[in-house]
Amino acid sequence: MKSIFHRTSVRRFKDDPVKSTDIEWLLRAAMAAPSACNQQPWEFYVVRDPEKIKALAGCSPYSGCAAGAKLVIVPCCRTEGLIAPAYGEIDLAIASENILLEADSLGYGAVWLGIAPEEERMKKAAEILEIPETLKPFCLIPVGVPVQEQTQENRFDPSRIHEI
Repeated sequence: MKSIFHRTSVRRFKDDPVKSTDIEWLLRAAMAAPSACNQQPWEFYVVRDPEKIKALAGCSPYSGCAAGAKLVIVPCCRTEGLIAPAYGEIDLAIASENILLEADSLGYGAVWLGIAPEEERMKKAAEILEIPETLKPFCLIPVGVPVQEQTQENRFDPSRIHEI
C-alpha cells in the first residue's frame, strides 16, 4: 500500500541504469494484474536502445521526457484471440499501473505516457519498434532513478463519495 500513496509521475531521471533483475520484477508485477476473462492480452517491449528511446520520445507532444530515461517499457495489446476484446485496453491500464507501483517500490521513478487510443501515436510507436500489426502499443512507461524525490499530492476528496 505504501507505493499507492508514494508514487508520483517522474519525468526526470539520473543517468543510472535500471537493473535487469528489477526489469523482471516490473514485468512480473504487470503480468500479475487482473484481466477480463483472464485473457492476459499483454505483451511488453523493453526498450534500452538510446536511439529507439529518443525516437519514442517523439510519439506524442507529451512524451519528450522519455528521451532522458535509460528504459522505456511499451505495453502492447494483442488484437487476436481475445475472449473479451473490448476489455483489452482496460487490462493494459491495470498492468501499466502495476508497473508504476512496482517501480516506486524498487526505488525508481516512472511515468505513464498515453499513446492509445490516438491512432497516429500508436502507429508511430509501432513503426519505431517494428511491432507486428497483431499488437497495438498502449502507452510508454519511462523508468529510471529519479533526479529528485517528489511528494505525492493528496487527492482524497470526500465530496466525491456518495453513500446509499
